[in-house]
Amino acid sequence: MDLGIGGRVVLVTGASGEIGRAIALAFAQEGALVAAGWYSNEGEALALVDSIGQAGGKAMAVRIDQGDRESPREAVRRVTEELGDVAVLVANAVSWPPRDRETWDTLTSSLTVNVAGTMELIDAVLPGMRSAGWGRLVVISSDVVGQPMPAGVAYPAVKAALETAAKVLAAREARHGILTNVVRPGFTLTERALTWPGFGQEIVDAEAAKSPTGRICTPEDVASTVAYLGSAANGHVNAEIVAVAGGRHLTR
Repeated sequence: MDLGIGGRVVLVTGASGEIGRAIALAFAQEGALVAAGWYSNEGEALALVDSIGQAGGKAMAVRIDQGDRESPREAVRRVTEELGDVAVLVANAVSWPPRDRETWDTLTSSLTVNVAGTMELIDAVLPGMRSAGWGRLVVISSDVVGQPMPAGVAYPAVKAALETAAKVLAAREARHGILTNVVRPGFTLTERALTWPGFGQEIVDAEAAKSPTGRICTPEDVASTVAYLGSAANGHVNAEIVAVAGGRHLTR
């Protein structure tokens, strides 16, 4: 299936992480020009760009500090100069707040980086999309919004805020040819899931056993869904929250 994304510029934030990398590769395989956004892991972003280049694609790495109001706009300016106007934005980057002790400072910081920073980035790409009469915004949320866990408040709170913002954008921008959707990954098999305190292979196996599909989500599962929603093949899906969790909510 041709997703009709060849030659379009796709900016993926958090592309140095496993889910972001899979998303960037999925778009690159469709012939998109990929801007790999990174904040603290330049090496992984450059390795991704090199991988895309070796496969015959075109990509660049761009640092984005969503805690700095000017950084998102500067990043979009750089991408536009090198690749062209951003046609697709995948807001995947996240600053993980502490789960054990949330304070005024940590909550404020999390809201600034994850919500205000994302909205500043979206605001920076919208003029180009409006001018072209075409654009796709895909916000990466989390299954914990719909299925809260007894853990920290900040992470599900910022994701819920982004989901609400996405619905507003969907209603407001569709007349400009810009479709906005949310993807909610379930518990996803990444290195973080295997190494974080309190997680590990035992938790992965337990979650897989509870899933109707008999396994947990992979970065590639998320990437294929995002690639469709962010493509020309998606002509009328707007304001939707798409869970990529294998039906896990059915067993909770």
